[in-house]
Amino acid sequence: MIIPRGEYPSNVRADLAVARILAESEVDESLYPRLLAVVGESLEWEFGAWWELSRDAVTLGCIETWHSASWTARDFESHTKRTVLRRGEGLPGRVLATREPAWIADVTADPNFPRIAGAARAGLRSGFAFPVQSARRPLGAIEMFSEQRREPDRELLQTMASLGSQLGQLIERRRAALEVNVSNERKRAILEAALDCVITIDDRGRIVEFNPAAERAFLYQRDEVIGHDMAELIIPAQLRARHRDAFARLLSTGKARALDQRLELTGMRADGSEFPVELTITRIKLPGPPMFTGYVRDISDRKRAEAELRESRARIVDAADEARRRLERDLHDGAQTRLVNLGLALGLARTKIEQPEEVGPLLDQAIQELVETTQELREFARGIHPAVLTDGGLAPALQAITAKSDIPVKVSEVPTERLPSRVEATVYFLVAEALTNVARYSKAKRAEVGVRLADAWVHVEVRDDGRGGAEPSRGSGLRGLADRVGALDGRLEVISPVGAGTTLRASIPCE
Repeated sequence: MIIPRGEYPSNVRADLAVARILAESEVDESLYPRLLAVVGESLEWEFGAWWELSRDAVTLGCIETWHSASWTARDFESHTKRTVLRRGEGLPGRVLATREPAWIADVTADPNFPRIAGAARAGLRSGFAFPVQSARRPLGAIEMFSEQRREPDRELLQTMASLGSQLGQLIERRRAALEVNVSNERKRAILEAALDCVITIDDRGRIVEFNPAAERAFLYQRDEVIGHDMAELIIPAQLRARHRDAFARLLSTGKARALDQRLELTGMRADGSEFPVELTITRIKLPGPPMFTGYVRDISDRKRAEAELRESRARIVDAADEARRRLERDLHDGAQTRLVNLGLALGLARTKIEQPEEVGPLLDQAIQELVETTQELREFARGIHPAVLTDGGLAPALQAITAKSDIPVKVSEVPTERLPSRVEATVYFLVAEALTNVARYSKAKRAEVGVRLADAWVHVEVRDDGRGGAEPSRGSGLRGLADRVGALDGRLEVISPVGAGTTLRASIPCE
């Protein structure tokens, strides 16, 4: 690697040797000792050190040293490796401050040389240093020492300054390339390990990235989809036109409501089967034609769990309603019937008693209590599950509720067809609870009830002209209604501005 001494001056030999190393070597740990060795041996100096600028660009630390085969003063080498210099301090520090090479003819007499005692013990006399820097910033410095006193050599310093610039540009360029490689490798590892599908497309909708999770979810291999139209591969046929229209609008305007939003859509596997997915699309902020990355998650398990939960809640509601109906029938057919028969028997006994003036009043009182008890049981059974709802449906049941209301209630619309029993029961108790709240708390003068069937959903509205200010979170009644409506996968809304009445709206699916 060393150029023969007799053919060129020492500075030219160093220049050629360094140029060859730079052309052949990568920027790694082996580069630093090789460069120090080739400079030192070409120039016939005894000791060299490579100083690197800290991350905060404040101090210099020695990262590598070199010495000739004949030089044995290892204490100075150890001292140099432990030394930290600030900008302007020592030979490397002044090079860093000025960004120019520097020469000291006698280091043992220089006041700005912190290692002066060690240099004297090592027998070092002269030294020079030059900056290692790119066009943008300094990276460090290289220093060389000789046991002989050497006067400043301007031509040598100019050569070393040029080498330092070449070396700095090479180091920065290869560091940048290394950072890119590391970033790409990190990205690859993230994509490989990601549980979600990551799919990237270009401005023509062609797939440019397809990670292993996407392979597993959509049953394609990466090399089968790269460069192909995404819509044709993973979007169901009935949704492709809408996708392409939205994508074209995004490209022309640069805006889309779907960007950076969580959407629930349908995906299609290689075998044509469809499955629910959750999708978030983001634009990659790079110059050139736009590119987009989609993060896709298979939510089949979640949808299945949600459906099972809805079915479970519906079964609970059905079981509760059936229990109420059974209790109502048991009361009607059991206790009520016995009490009625007992009242008839007491009435018959009264007509046959020999001294009605003494026993009659007692029997009359017993009969009256039986009548009142029977009436209370009928009301209780009606509250558990009204027979009129079971027999006639919503229209007569709601009419019965409003007829007993303490304030005037207008029923504007009620479907005449029968609905699923759980839906009818929910609507009935919703209206009953709402009208009870109106009568108790609202100080309203009138109320209105409407029940409308549209698109397999029943929509209920109860509105009053009372004082408003109702807060669903504070009352157990409204919370209970919300739970009951939610059990059927419905929605409940309470609008109650202070002084402007209260409107309760519910929407319940009928399927």
